[in-house]
Amino acid sequence: MTLAEGGLSRVEVADDGCGMTPPELAMALERHCTSKLPDERIEAVETLGFRGEALPSIASVARLTIESRPAGADGWRRVVDNGTVVAEGPAALPPGTRIVMEELFARVPARRKFLRSARSEYAACLDAVRRLAMARPDVAFSVEHDGRRVLTVAAAESRPQRVAALTDRALADNAVTIDWVRDDLVLGGVAGLPTFHRGVADHQYLFVNGRPVKDRLLIGAIRGAYAEMMPRDRHAVVALFLDLPSTEVDVNVHPAKTEVRFRDPALVRGLIVSGLRRALDGAGHRVVQRPTEAALGMWQPEPAIPNTPHPASWPSPVQGSVFERRTDFFTALPQARAEPAWAPPPETATHPLGVARGQVAKTYVVAEAEDGLVLVDQHAAHERLVLERMRAALAGGRIAAQALLLPEVVELDEAACDRLEARAPELAEFGLELERFGVHAMLVRTTPALLGQADPKGLVTDLADELGAFDEALSLRERLDHVAATMACHGSVRAGRTLSVAEMNALLREMEATPHSGQCNHGRPTWVKLQMADVEKLFGRR
Repeated sequence: MTLAEGGLSRVEVADDGCGMTPPELAMALERHCTSKLPDERIEAVETLGFRGEALPSIASVARLTIESRPAGADGWRRVVDNGTVVAEGPAALPPGTRIVMEELFARVPARRKFLRSARSEYAACLDAVRRLAMARPDVAFSVEHDGRRVLTVAAAESRPQRVAALTDRALADNAVTIDWVRDDLVLGGVAGLPTFHRGVADHQYLFVNGRPVKDRLLIGAIRGAYAEMMPRDRHAVVALFLDLPSTEVDVNVHPAKTEVRFRDPALVRGLIVSGLRRALDGAGHRVVQRPTEAALGMWQPEPAIPNTPHPASWPSPVQGSVFERRTDFFTALPQARAEPAWAPPPETATHPLGVARGQVAKTYVVAEAEDGLVLVDQHAAHERLVLERMRAALAGGRIAAQALLLPEVVELDEAACDRLEARAPELAEFGLELERFGVHAMLVRTTPALLGQADPKGLVTDLADELGAFDEALSLRERLDHVAATMACHGSVRAGRTLSVAEMNALLREMEATPHSGQCNHGRPTWVKLQMADVEKLFGRR
């Protein structure tokens, strides 16, 4: 494909396909003469186009040149200028077809003034080519804009390879493959890890029976699948390919064929949510690992301090303080703690997240893995672990409740009490039993046993706020996930708590065995790794 001025002045599309004979080329420019429907069953459309209107419509408002040559035959050329054939004859070109559009809306100024800027039209053309290239990984694509090659993708062996080539090369290492079948519906594609996200949803590609679409139902299903695993202002990177019988989907609801309607939308939405979550469950504790260049740039050695005294001249320690005398260049030594090693530490090679070596700022666990250093946010990690425990307990029936010795009264505004009272049966499934206690208060009788010594007032207040922010269109399952996430935050290990080495290692081992433990309930990463190669670079060893 070749563009000039974003496609406003010229668009050229060429292929190396089977080509067309002169009669076929003439018919391609006649309205409704290239319908691909084998019969009158318009509800069973299986091709991208079917009414034969695109080329004649373009030729009626622009100068259109078509050249085509079948293998083993001569080429032929036909030129149509705003609906009138102005030239026709032999053409020299390799086997295939070449179509050139020029002077779009030159004679329809009322339409031309509504075209967007060259940059916007160029972005739209490039996005269309990307989506077509994803749908057909067996075909090579290239795009030139104003004499500059801007996109080149070779024929790929698989969809994941093509998707990574067209979106972000790092996606190949930070994504999971989707392969899910339910009845006659097949869902495939790739989905980025929850920690591999973007600020806008421009990297969500959806295909139905090979057709690129932009459908609200599918986008909502993606959002639901990533719920509680991604920050609310971030968007997943996914490419989903849904294949189903043509009788189960209507593609003729929008002239651009970008919107579709399903016979059973609930089944399709459930398939996408289940397929995505199953694939993400298989990712386990994986998280985006490559630190950014900006983060690595912070690990720089401090400049040497001039006139540093020799160690022999350092001040002597004095009882009762770290140093009684200080200079401008010397600060107090960090205070550390040590524990007796009753047994040799475990081997790092047997654990993906390594073994605990210490704790920093009473918030981050430092572990040594076979290939690098691992930093774990203890609160974020334990928050995810508690949430997954609650989900597992809820799937088994009901979460165990822990009765309060004395029921606690929590004062709230009337609207918040109304919301909690309406959701009381759902909250009871989590072990949180509430009763209305007047107009502006709720009585807390039990809290979830999984949370331990929870703060009833803070928990109920946060739940009231979350319920107020819920969309009424959310399903019961999605509302329960929101509730579970809020409760898990209150029941997790807080930052600022000192952990023993045994507790740190227990946290690491449970993270390795728990799905989605690579991100907290708000979508932030729970652990990061600094590869040994990066450590060696920081010290100039490589």
